[in-house]
Amino acid sequence: MSRQDSIVCELVLAAVTLTAAPAGAQTWPTKPVRIVTAAAGGGTDFMARMVAQALSTALGHPAIVDNRVSGVVQGEIIAQAVPDGYTLLVSSGNLWIAGFMQRVPYDAVKDFKPITLAATSPYLLVVNPQVAAKTVKELVALAKARPGEFNYVSLSAGSSNHLAGELFKSLAGVNIVRVAYKSISVGTSDLLSGQVQTMFTSITAGAPHIKTGRLRALGVTSAQPTALFPGLPPVGATVPGYETAAVYGVLARSGVPSAVVTKVHQAVANYFKSAEAHERLFNAGTEPLANTPEQFASMIKVDMVRWEKVIREAGIRAE
Repeated sequence: MSRQDSIVCELVLAAVTLTAAPAGAQTWPTKPVRIVTAAAGGGTDFMARMVAQALSTALGHPAIVDNRVSGVVQGEIIAQAVPDGYTLLVSSGNLWIAGFMQRVPYDAVKDFKPITLAATSPYLLVVNPQVAAKTVKELVALAKARPGEFNYVSLSAGSSNHLAGELFKSLAGVNIVRVAYKSISVGTSDLLSGQVQTMFTSITAGAPHIKTGRLRALGVTSAQPTALFPGLPPVGATVPGYETAAVYGVLARSGVPSAVVTKVHQAVANYFKSAEAHERLFNAGTEPLANTPEQFASMIKVDMVRWEKVIREAGIRAE
């Protein structure tokens, strides 16, 4: 073969290589997509099934939900998956902060590719009506005047309401005591009876008791007021910097092709912007977001800095 023929062959091979990758990305998926998520029945499972519907409809192949009880196991599955986009994760924020409370078999930054923060669900700060506080400002004043006398309901160490309570303590400069429960129903029962004074609870769990007057809502934990609970001010309006919510993100194994990330993001974002999705989310006390992969990655970094500080200061370790 002449030198000229050799050069021509090299150019042809290069052209084939350059065109092959986009063609493969364009045909993805060619088989069902697996969505690893939390145990069946909770908010994260609900969100995973909405994501599955979005992907199945947009991509023309089934998206199958794979429920796993342990968040650490969920992260490990994705961290060990082939980075081809056929194994995705719908997870809460515990995925990237769990490593601050225990050893985990993955790197929360290096092993995952954020695709979109699909939705968020703020909490409500509620008190038993026997507490002489009708605003967050009054609650803070009472807690400062009577340090250690107020309790708040918490589930296991590192749970969402535990972290919400510790963040409140840190930013408000108050000493309220955590009371841990194995069941949210028992904790709520003690709050209703007045054995415990306050709690950070989901909108769907708190709203019925607020409507009947058995609980009093003082604030919402989102940065801005929310249509999910109109008229309730943010806790952060009184306690600067206070913001927390349940978050539901879609992630893949790092190294997944960017074209696949784009397809998944577009499918989820388009569905979550629909009237059908808005109604389903609103009824579940959740707000659609579907931000970009870059915005989601930035949010995770900010979240990790904030919660590492809270977890370190409170000495929280997973149970």
